[in-house]
Amino acid sequence: MRDMPYIAAINEAVYLEMARDEDVLLIGQTVTEEHNEAFERDFGPNRVRVTPISETAEIGVAAGAAIAGKRPVVDCTMAEFLLVAMEQVVNEGNRFHYMSGGQVKVPMVLKAGYGFTAGWAGQHTGSIYGLFMGVPGLKVALPSTPADAKGLMATAIRDDNPVLFLHHFLLLLETGPVPEGEHLVPFGVADVKRPGSDVTLVATGWTVHRALAAAGRLAADGIDVEVIDPRTIAPLDIETILASVAKTGRLVLVDQATRHASVATVIAGEVAEHGFSSLRAPIVQVTAMDTTIAYSKTMESFVLPDEEKIVAAVHEVVGARTGVA
Repeated sequence: MRDMPYIAAINEAVYLEMARDEDVLLIGQTVTEEHNEAFERDFGPNRVRVTPISETAEIGVAAGAAIAGKRPVVDCTMAEFLLVAMEQVVNEGNRFHYMSGGQVKVPMVLKAGYGFTAGWAGQHTGSIYGLFMGVPGLKVALPSTPADAKGLMATAIRDDNPVLFLHHFLLLLETGPVPEGEHLVPFGVADVKRPGSDVTLVATGWTVHRALAAAGRLAADGIDVEVIDPRTIAPLDIETILASVAKTGRLVLVDQATRHASVATVIAGEVAEHGFSSLRAPIVQVTAMDTTIAYSKTMESFVLPDEEKIVAAVHEVVGARTGVA
């Protein structure tokens, strides 16, 4: 183990997979910039390809290369750019395996950043993963730590069909312990970041760190919070969440996406259907509001979930039964 930034952990995973498998390619508009110089130097222009400023072109090229037996990683830069090539993301590459009766594989990774809520106003600040989590044939990874970022990227590259790998812009320079050498994190296996017995707190991406900070504060109030990070939202590990709710009886969901396009809403529905008898209090969702992110820092903070809102939500579900304020 050694500490390294989140973005460096992602790049290490891509580099190691390219060294391991000559079919792995790196494609994108900025893949030969200075911070990526090791890729072009060590793997050459045939495997590290700069594309035109056209998401439709770069994802189309990747889909074709994947069908032909390569394993392209496409650096799409920002999640919103995927919307330009939505046909290829949700209606082509993701369906070939099913439509061919399993004969065709499309092993490509679409890597993109999201959630740049740092004064960027209406564009590039979205958390739009909810658009993709129900798309058949498409897996979606949302790592919150450098170790998970490395492990999920390696797993994504080895997957035989499309994976959307979304990294949070505000986490890129955050450091943490990362295993050396090969490291794989399985899809569909949530991580219990902090065990607890009073309240289940499920958070994704950047909000995992807000949830852990809130749990630390709540411990001082005598409230023991269990924090769960799904790590992938497609597949989604509902079983781990249900087991936790069966233990705690209370559920708070934290998600940077807007309330009615969030992972939180999907999890709430699953728990309401499959774990209702375990609940001692109503489920509470702490999400972004259904509005565009404002340029004003004050308005941006008002719209987004934060530590204070999480603490208040946990007190709400605990107080629903015990009367604690």
